[in-house]
This record gives sequence, C-alpha cells and structure tokens, in this order.
Amino acid sequence: MKTRHLLVSTVIAALAIVEFAHFRGVTLTDGKPPAHADTGIVASAPLDTSPPPAFDVTPLIRPKKKYFGVALPGDPTGPAGVSKFSKLAGGKQPNMLTIYAAFDDGFAASEVRKAYQQGALAIVRWEPFDAKLKDIAAGKHDEYVRKFATAIRTLNLPIAMTFAHEMNGSWYPWGHSKNDPEDFVAAWRHVHDIFAEVDATNVIWTWTPNVINPVPKVKLKPLYPGDKYVDWIGIDGYFTHKGAHTYDTLFGPTMDSIRKFTKKPFLIVETGAEPGSSRPAWIKGLIRGTVNDDESLGFVYFNQNGSAKWRIDNDSSAVAAMRQGLKTAEIGFQVK
Repeated sequence: MKTRHLLVSTVIAALAIVEFAHFRGVTLTDGKPPAHADTGIVASAPLDTSPPPAFDVTPLIRPKKKYFGVALPGDPTGPAGVSKFSKLAGGKQPNMLTIYAAFDDGFAASEVRKAYQQGALAIVRWEPFDAKLKDIAAGKHDEYVRKFATAIRTLNLPIAMTFAHEMNGSWYPWGHSKNDPEDFVAAWRHVHDIFAEVDATNVIWTWTPNVINPVPKVKLKPLYPGDKYVDWIGIDGYFTHKGAHTYDTLFGPTMDSIRKFTKKPFLIVETGAEPGSSRPAWIKGLIRGTVNDDESLGFVYFNQNGSAKWRIDNDSSAVAAMRQGLKTAEIGFQVK
C-alpha cells in the first residue's frame, strides 16, 4: 500500500510540474518550446519604424488638365492672399503657388503644407545667390543640401523645384557670363543625386531657362543636365512693349530650340504682362496659347511688382481678360 501511495503521489507531482511548465511557457527538456507547442503566449510584432513611401508625383507630371499658378507677394501660400487672387480670377482656384528660397534658407515646410491643403502644388525656386556652382558640384555644400532634401522627404508632399533658373541669362550670379555650362550641369546633377540618396522622390525637377529672345547666342543644349535629371522644362518669359507680343513669338523659339534635345513637357513657370492698353490682349493670348498647346502644362502668373508693374489687381481690363480666359474647363484641377 505504501508503494502504491508513493507511486500515485509521484505521478501527481509530475503532472503538477508539467501543468506549471505549460502555463509558464517552458519545457522540461531543452528550455525551449517545441515547434509544435502552443504556449498560449502571442508574440508582439516588431514595430515598423520605416518612413512611409515617398509621395508619388507621377500623376502630377502629366496631368489631364492644365496648371494655373500665381506668384504672390508677402505670404506666397497664405489662404487669404490665394483666396483674393482666386476671386480676381473669377473664382478659378490657383493650383500652383510659387515659393522663392535662397540656397542657404531652410525648407519652407509650412508654406508647402498650406499650398497642398488648398489643392495646389508648391513650386520652389531655389536660388544660389551666395554659393558658387563649382563649389556646389564639388560637394562643399553637401551637408546643407542633404538637410534640405531630408526635410522635403520628411514632409512628404509634392513639390516642383527649379534650381538656378534663367541660367542662360547674365543677370544672376549663376548665369552664363560667370559660369561654364559644365559647372551648371555638374551642380544640378550633384544636387539631384543627393535628393535621390535620401529618397526625396516627391520632387518634380523643373529645368528653367529664360526665353532665348534676349540671349539668342547662348546655347541651351550644353546647359541641359539630361532627361535622367529633369521632369519638366520650365520657361520664364514676359510680355513687354519692347519684346514679343504673342504666345508663339515669346515662347515658340525657346520651345523649338529645346525640342531638338528633349521631349519633356513644358511649363511656363514665370510670366507677366506690362501695364498698358495691350495688356488685356497679351493675357488673353497667354491663356489661349496655353490651352491650344498640347505640349504646355500650364502657366504661373507673376502677380508682383518688380522690374515692371506686373501686378494686375487694380487693372480692371486685365482682370476681365484673365477672368474670361480662365472660364475654360481645360485649366485648373485639385492637386492631391
């Protein structure tokens, strides 16, 4: 009897140990649960700390409708100013807003966010006033460029970027009179490569010369970084009393020249019309030309006073021309 009781007690103790081991999630062999064992414990999945994919700008590069943008004074993407200009334009909401940034400025994340919240694409005009193209190409500003690019990737909203625009002119320190074409191309490619390194692919790269009319001897092809580094061809050109007076004569020669080495789409990044009796006709021609040009993505009106009084707010005839032209359904859409 004692042996029997001893055997029963031993079995009970063993079962107790096994039950305890089961609820503790351990085994009695090698300290690891067998592959088929259900421990009753659900392992926590590792936290995913990777950033979200970069904003896909592909649909914005060749949209079904055209851009209508504006460069405003003061707060360039402020809702009050945008709303005011929209009313000026007959209720047509601008879907592209220009932000000017010096090369040593920080990234204007707040302004870009405000643009996007209003259904507009911010176009950042990055101007290296105090940095030489050779130094940029040589990597002397890499820390700044990488920080700027990383900020753009972190915000992860779409932007269009012009770098050292109007490089074929002589009026900027990065222009052709102070730099070789090789310097410009090397700087552009180097900056582009840094953006690629930090996965800032939410940028539409917009190579933007001035119209060639005032600088016909400066060749554009040597200044072109290559299709791998460019998404849009931007053009800056203004209607003036001494210059070209139609869409075709102002922008056509530049487009024809560029078509010899790339098929990238065009965007008129900066334009305006001098005040006077001809201004309404020039504005109508600008809009009509943009609508009828299958290779044009749209235009941005420079509604500021600078080298001339481009602002149209107090010009009722120019405002009426703008409103009439923008009634077309071909221009305007929400960026999202």
